[in-house]
Amino acid sequence: MSGDVQRYFVTTTIPYVNARPHLGFALELVQADVLARHRRARGVEVRFLSGTDENSLKNVLAAEAEGVAVADLVDRNAAAFEQLRGPLALSFDDFIRTSRDPRHRVGVAELWRRCAEAGDFYRQAYTGLYCVGCESFYTEDELVGEGVCPEHLTRPQTVTEENWFFRLSRYQRQLEEAISGGRLRIEPESRRNEVLALVRGGLRDFSVSRSVARARGWGIPVPGDPEQVVYVWWDALGNYVSSLGFGSGDPEFARWWEQSRERVHLVGKGVLRFHAVYWPAMLLSAGLPLPTRVLVHDYLTVDGRKISKSLGGAAADPAELVRRYGTDAVRWWLLREVPRVGDADFTEERLIARADADLAGGFGNLVHRVVTMVHRYRGGVVPEAARVTTATAELGAVCARASGRVDAALDRFDYRGAVAAVWTLVEEANRCIDRTRPWELAKAGRDGELDAALAALVRACRELVKELAPFLPGAAARLAELLAADPATGRLPVSRPPFTRLGPDKS
Repeated sequence: MSGDVQRYFVTTTIPYVNARPHLGFALELVQADVLARHRRARGVEVRFLSGTDENSLKNVLAAEAEGVAVADLVDRNAAAFEQLRGPLALSFDDFIRTSRDPRHRVGVAELWRRCAEAGDFYRQAYTGLYCVGCESFYTEDELVGEGVCPEHLTRPQTVTEENWFFRLSRYQRQLEEAISGGRLRIEPESRRNEVLALVRGGLRDFSVSRSVARARGWGIPVPGDPEQVVYVWWDALGNYVSSLGFGSGDPEFARWWEQSRERVHLVGKGVLRFHAVYWPAMLLSAGLPLPTRVLVHDYLTVDGRKISKSLGGAAADPAELVRRYGTDAVRWWLLREVPRVGDADFTEERLIARADADLAGGFGNLVHRVVTMVHRYRGGVVPEAARVTTATAELGAVCARASGRVDAALDRFDYRGAVAAVWTLVEEANRCIDRTRPWELAKAGRDGELDAALAALVRACRELVKELAPFLPGAAARLAELLAADPATGRLPVSRPPFTRLGPDKS
């Protein structure tokens, strides 16, 4: 991470609220939370934004199917998304609701006005294939199989109407230059190459409004055209600036969008072109700075099938998983098991196995062992070692490298690599215990070596807690309590296992 980064603005996508949240979106929330917590821990000023996308035909149709008012369905499901803050231990600073937040309508109107002033809108009649699930038109060559949407595997509707169009084609060269030159970084590289191929293949103007009739009257009116509502993707993408008071004169907009050194969007691969092509073009048209990075994750699956509200099936409920297994277990599986590239298949058995192996058997077991030895051999007081021994030198070196390795992995958007860097502290501390064998040093009366070993192990555990905190804030806090000396006596608390095993004890 560059040392001169002073402000960091990180966002998730904002999901439709036609149904309750599933584990696939929880992945993105946790990933963004890690980035926000990590940057804060490194002394960077952070703003972390999430929210809900509510001005969608999908939401209208879901409400009709339930026989409830659209506003009621939206309010109920949006609350379920916002309430994930507690179960997932999220630290977002702002949560925007696009149908309720007064900032949003002002910001979308200003974005529209600026693009209109740039001459980037025109109105025309159009017939196209529309997927309600994606809220997007498709061409025949973009469909798969028997003419179905590649994302939702449903046949698009044929829609004919007159809409406003945005001159996306005007920005092809500027987009290619921004992406190829690194002004807009897309990670991982395979996704960058995908977007560049899309841009170089030629960009078509796209429809940015819908008739009020087809939208069932739900949405933000097009400025100056009451017969049209703003296309939900145009509307939704605007949340990244409307949440900052864009269009209202709020200084927070300049502070966080114009002056931040990093403006980072986390997105799923299915919405990449909206965030890496449409959104940057809209910003270029409006004369606004581009995001600096778009970080793309793949999907979670169950039995090889994408977890999705619209596809149905076993869409794992993150709040229910946390209720059954705890926040630490759910966050750790999402961070430890999901690869940087490629989908990850979820099962509760894998979640349990990973939590028991790494939380109870790894972090918890290590800290419990070390604190127990400090009590057994030094009355609970951490000794001050006068020297580093050969047996503890490598542990010190691993501790010194851990922070940089975590930074480098997160800069690559590699969560597996980042938690692996944290895990090296567990592995090396356990190797140090095996090398030094404190029980034998105590028996032999080799006090200097014993003090050196115990001091090095406690330092390593405290470094582990520091680096673990962005990933598992709750677990790190519990471990820190076990390693915090009483100010009056200097003693550590009496050790107790900090994690409960979730599966059967196989010891």
